[in-house]
Amino acid sequence: MHLTVSSPVQSLADIHRIEATPLNQAIPWPSTYDLIRASAEAHAEQPALTFLHTGAPGGPATTWSYRSLLQGIHQTANLLHSLHLGPQDVVAILLPGGLAYHLALWGGEAAGIVQPLNPLLSEDKLLSLLRASQAKVLIAHGVDDDSHLREKALRLQAQLPDLKTVLLVHPEGAPLAPDLPHGTQDFHALRQQQVSDQLLSERVFQPSDIAAYFHTGGTTGAPKLARHSHGAQVFTACANASMQGFRANDVTINGYPLFHVAGVLPGALCSLAIGMHVIIPTDALFRNREVVQNYWRLVEHHGCTLMSGVPTVLAALAGVPLNGADIARMRAVRTGAAPLPPELAQRFEQTFGLQINESLGMTETAGLSTVAPPGLSAPAGCVGWPLPHAKVRIAALNSDDQVTSVDLPAGEKGMVLYQGPNLFSGYLDAAETARSFTPDGWLITGDVGFIDEQGRLNLSGRAKDLIIRGGHNIDPKVIEDALGSHPAVELCAAVGAPDAYAGELPVAFATLKAGAQVSEAELLAFTAERVDEAPAKPKSITILERMPVTNVGKIYKPELRTLATATVVQGLLHQAMTPLQTPAAQWPEVKATGDAPVEVDARATPEAAWAALKPLLVALPVKILLREK
Repeated sequence: MHLTVSSPVQSLADIHRIEATPLNQAIPWPSTYDLIRASAEAHAEQPALTFLHTGAPGGPATTWSYRSLLQGIHQTANLLHSLHLGPQDVVAILLPGGLAYHLALWGGEAAGIVQPLNPLLSEDKLLSLLRASQAKVLIAHGVDDDSHLREKALRLQAQLPDLKTVLLVHPEGAPLAPDLPHGTQDFHALRQQQVSDQLLSERVFQPSDIAAYFHTGGTTGAPKLARHSHGAQVFTACANASMQGFRANDVTINGYPLFHVAGVLPGALCSLAIGMHVIIPTDALFRNREVVQNYWRLVEHHGCTLMSGVPTVLAALAGVPLNGADIARMRAVRTGAAPLPPELAQRFEQTFGLQINESLGMTETAGLSTVAPPGLSAPAGCVGWPLPHAKVRIAALNSDDQVTSVDLPAGEKGMVLYQGPNLFSGYLDAAETARSFTPDGWLITGDVGFIDEQGRLNLSGRAKDLIIRGGHNIDPKVIEDALGSHPAVELCAAVGAPDAYAGELPVAFATLKAGAQVSEAELLAFTAERVDEAPAKPKSITILERMPVTNVGKIYKPELRTLATATVVQGLLHQAMTPLQTPAAQWPEVKATGDAPVEVDARATPEAAWAALKPLLVALPVKILLREK
């Protein structure tokens, strides 16, 4: 049996129709391996994956059929089995985008538990993640290139006694570098020695078996390891295809990184479940400028019918002209992971004739929880209906922004709670798991939103993103929608700047479209006119050369909060130092890096000047690192 779907969902009645089929009949596969095997049997000679070696249309490429993909998965799983990796053991992945990543993912899940790692994390964080998972095998990039992933993998191996084997992925047939540490082996060479038509382990899968550990928490802060079951991942893939009406003859470019749940599940497994053809746009994916500049020509060349990207990627693509590229086969555009600016949605539709539909998902829901299907006319911020067999409810928040047991009616904003077959199996840390659920078992998503009269979820922002000014909750999306409608603005975000009296004051940051010119004062006036509530009018707007984003393209607000705090601190310096006529060389030095606390070094500052400044800094409702004499 393989997965087939009908037309996209267009109403709650369509979802109820899908739900009429019991879940165990609608999704008969207990594991990702069984799902891919069924798809390979149905679409054996159809193209599954095409890797583009460059971003040039018609350039060199390697294509694997569904049959060859399944054979490679068998070989990888059998190789890991020969290394004594069992169903409870972990194989970590430290690779760029590419075909080998799919072997590591799905072969790893067929043999044990996979742990995709973000290559841009610091080595200390990678070490902590590998220690937490007790990974026995690491499949890593084997080429000595500018990514430095091979060197990073070998340094990790040297510090982890439990990491018995490192399998290096490098060009097939090329000799392995000499003088590598004991336990370092050639992935492709060993894989090709394995049988390719079956799993030698004869493993019998259960839907509750753990398939993967995904880290969540970004590039800073303490990453958490979320456990995904096979059943959760299979449900996401099948439910997503059913909601969106995917077809076996669809073609899509998956530019999401495969260490991220969006790239692995909605982006890859869902496509493989339906028999779709997935294009991998070089190992750098959407970080490759050539890919972005040639995107529409790539769409034409490969006959793409579906596209997907986070809003920052779509904003970049909106600035790329068609230049005659024929994109008539494109029928649906999807985004998620971050709020969609209304202006971007409008620009995409006017420029390309393509409507963007939104989804909501997170690592803890195996990548997906609600979908606005293709063809659905909905405002920006509407992320559609819950997946079939899943539920969403809106709970009121108390004065401390904690979830209460009070459900809110349609139209009222509150915390989004989720239940569904693709809920994760908890974090490795049980205490973290307990904090993520209500007492009656609903996942606290951290998103603020409301359910409209059609039963669709509409997002307002993240609870932690709310700007609280003197007890007044300000939704940053109100500011972002106003500022984002300015024709010169490409990306924007609003955050709270610390204030000793009000707690937080709203400020905003923006990047401009290529060639656009506008002053910060003009943007501030423009935005203030379009924000009705006086407390929500931003106090300042800062134009940036580069908007800080995460590795999957989300705007990274913690870094913006650091910038906002540093600006406040600089203002207090002027307030305290200027009346005392303190020489500039003796002013405290302000350091602001990433999302770390702002540091003020006053060791060269006269005592009288420091005595005037320090109380102002201490009064701020954020942590400031003070370095005194």
